[in-house]
Amino acid sequence: MNTEASTQRRAELHAALADPGRLRVVDTLSLGDAAPSELAEALRMPSNLLAHHLKVLQEAGVVIRHRSEGDRRRSYLRLVPETLDLLSVPTGRTAPRVLFVCTGNSARSQLAAALWQRVSAVPATSAGTHPAPAVAAGALDAARRHGLDLRAASPRHVTDVRHHDDLLVTVCDRAHEELDVPIDLHWSVPDPAAVGTPDVFDAAYEELDRRVSNLAPRVTLPENPTHARPTTPKESR
Repeated sequence: MNTEASTQRRAELHAALADPGRLRVVDTLSLGDAAPSELAEALRMPSNLLAHHLKVLQEAGVVIRHRSEGDRRRSYLRLVPETLDLLSVPTGRTAPRVLFVCTGNSARSQLAAALWQRVSAVPATSAGTHPAPAVAAGALDAARRHGLDLRAASPRHVTDVRHHDDLLVTVCDRAHEELDVPIDLHWSVPDPAAVGTPDVFDAAYEELDRRVSNLAPRVTLPENPTHARPTTPKESR
């Protein structure tokens, strides 16, 4: 991109972000995806005003919308990765552990936890809402290609793993929509097992790697951590 075009593009982005409401949308989406209704609730913003802000951000290429792999009537909003370097960084947070959750706990959540453990001192683990019998062969191969070892990993149910003070990150639309416990962040990562080819598993790995690298520097251990305890299925929102 030449200098004139680059300057024009920067001007468009600055114009799109030159509103406190749109900056709040961008800050919220910088750590995870959200459905419009979830975004409106999180920001306490009227739906008609949010729709206006989203239209401006989408036209500027800052935000894109895609259909849920779970409930096809729903859609999720996400930031376009190339714009992230231009955005302000939200305040960091503390957590004694990060819990990544998908449906089968056989690919995305396993890869995310392994990636997290490679870059952060904050412990991480993973679980599923409907655990598969074993980690997917495609996930094992992708992990091996990228220097991770999932051979000892096994799928577990979220109710057997979750602690009440976990930072819970769903990496699957279906898990996000069916969990009845507080969810801190959602990453709408397509299911690589649906296609099953190595390049699709690599794409999921790369997306998770980008998101983990974005979030990990912002999460630290509490100064006085308490001993986390497992929750029970009765604990919910």
